[in-house]
Amino acid sequence: MALSRIIAITAIVCMAAGTAGAADLSDQEQLGKSIFFDEALSSNQNQSCASCHNPTAGWTGSTSEVNAGTVVYEGSIPGSFGNRKPPSSAYATTSSIFHYDAKAGLFVGGNFWDGRARGERLGNPAAEQAQGPFLNPLEQALGAATDVIDRICGSSYADLFRTVCGSAACDQANVNEAYDCVGLSVAAFEGSFESNAFSSKFDAHLKGKARLAPSELQGFALFMGKGKCNKCHVISFGKKNGPALFTDYTFDNLGIPRYPDNPFYTAAPGFNPDGYNWIDPGLGGFLMTRAEFAAFADANYGKHKVPTLRNVDKRPSPDFVKAYGHNGYFKSLKRIVHFYNTRDVLPRCDSSVTDAEAEVMGCWPPPEVAATVNTAELGNLGLDDAEENALVDFMKTLTDGYQQ
Repeated sequence: MALSRIIAITAIVCMAAGTAGAADLSDQEQLGKSIFFDEALSSNQNQSCASCHNPTAGWTGSTSEVNAGTVVYEGSIPGSFGNRKPPSSAYATTSSIFHYDAKAGLFVGGNFWDGRARGERLGNPAAEQAQGPFLNPLEQALGAATDVIDRICGSSYADLFRTVCGSAACDQANVNEAYDCVGLSVAAFEGSFESNAFSSKFDAHLKGKARLAPSELQGFALFMGKGKCNKCHVISFGKKNGPALFTDYTFDNLGIPRYPDNPFYTAAPGFNPDGYNWIDPGLGGFLMTRAEFAAFADANYGKHKVPTLRNVDKRPSPDFVKAYGHNGYFKSLKRIVHFYNTRDVLPRCDSSVTDAEAEVMGCWPPPEVAATVNTAELGNLGLDDAEENALVDFMKTLTDGYQQ
């Protein structure tokens, strides 16, 4: 199947995801799902996409103990770690191709926390993101695209792979087009109704099929007003806008402290020559790699992509720990809301202080990157404890799979 046709089919699938209903997955979506959950597509056959993007945990980190500890997930090769918390893969397909909005003076779109999966080549940032972890030595760690294709062609879903990607997809001469089809198929699954479900209590409320509780309604009002959440986690109403996505796809520096337990600090010098002095450059680091954007790097140093808030509290059990922020510094939704509210109010403590310690001490460590911190929209919101709790209650209504 020609790449242009695969891209066209994927685009149609992604656009239709929000209204698919309880239908069967298409062949391409089913192929993407098979790939997404296949641990054989890693160096030691022990890691899949779902290892870091588990549907029961809101399509992000699958293990409570890791979220409470290192946050960064160990790769297929023991002792190998990346440098950031896994973002949610759900609703990732709604992001536009990475670009600079000259009118707003902001970068928009792409995937990964730093936007480096641009979508320019395949026309789909989620597809380009999906190709990355298979060959990343700190993640699934396969040597080349041909290794991925060989393992798929030896799998139980090899026939489906040929149906979707072409009868000659397993031929070595076609490895590049086949690998593009892998990325596009994973993106098709990520854009399907199984991932982009739009089935939260909030969605049911908007359809008149559920009622938000008083605290949830208060939280919604705060979200849209005093809490300033809607400045970045935007909600656009009206049929032409589609369901609310709770992100504007831009990049921001919230002033989050460095995470003392990040295992990347002790990574081999080949991956992290700076050791404990490493600072996450975020978007600025990616912009430095592009000649046409390099002049914007300093102004965007330390900024990370604004994530969707859909499924922000989804977890398999009440005691399951989720981590928040690009580095997972915060260990509860309440704590990151409190940070947004009081970052510039509470006294400063040392950068080695963890979130649990900061809670006891009543302080916040300094930002990892101070120069570009957003001081206009967060840091001193003037919310009381009940208002913080109401915001948390509202965000819990964004969990997919709501049933009355």
